[in-house]
This record gives sequence, C-alpha cells and structure tokens, in this order.
Amino acid sequence: MALTSIADLSDGQKEELVASLSCLVAGSGDVSAEKLSAIASAAGCSLSDPMAALFASVVASAPNGMDSFAPPPGGGGGGGGGGGGGGGAAEEVKAEEPEEEEEADIGGGMDMFGGEEGGDY
Repeated sequence: MALTSIADLSDGQKEELVASLSCLVAGSGDVSAEKLSAIASAAGCSLSDPMAALFASVVASAPNGMDSFAPPPGGGGGGGGGGGGGGGAAEEVKAEEPEEEEEADIGGGMDMFGGEEGGDY
C-alpha cells in the first residue's frame, strides 16, 4: 500500500520521519541530540529526547557521518565510462564472437505432424 498522506502515519512513524529529516538538515559535521531537537522544534515539530539521541548516535557511529546515508551530489553512483583520450598506446580489445551451434540430425524421418519430411506443408 502506498503512502498517500502523512496523516496515515502512526505517531511513531511521524517521529522517525522528523528525526530522519532533522538529520538531513543537520548535514555532515557534528550531529547531536540537542541539535536534532532544535531543528525539529524550529520546524514546528516535536522530537523526543530518546529518539533524538538514537538518531544522533547512529549518525555518529557511521564511518562518514551523514555522508554514509546521503552522499553529497556527485559523491557516488555509476555513470558511464570516460571518453577516450587520444592515447596512441591504448591496448586493442578483441571482442569474442559467439560460436554458431550446429544442429544435430537425429534421424527419425518425420516432421512435427507425423508425416515424412518435406510433406504438403
């Protein structure tokens, strides 16, 4: 079921959403429970102290802080390969061609309709 309105969320889910968005607003750097609570109250929302402390400790324990959860623009992703530079010493890559399979003649002398091969069809 898709979420159609924030009113459909339970109180716990709303508080988790407020805590998550507060972490995103806090960005990289020092994310503390007090900072998350201040951001939530400035937005007109409430965030309990235990929930703020939980989210702050998760962000603090991540290897790159908030960048572990939401990397900055250009911080990741696949993207295509770079364009070829004009280097003359580039190694030539030979593409492998798939081998053609030969059909084995298993005999039988019948087509799929039960008659001799090359019948009326």
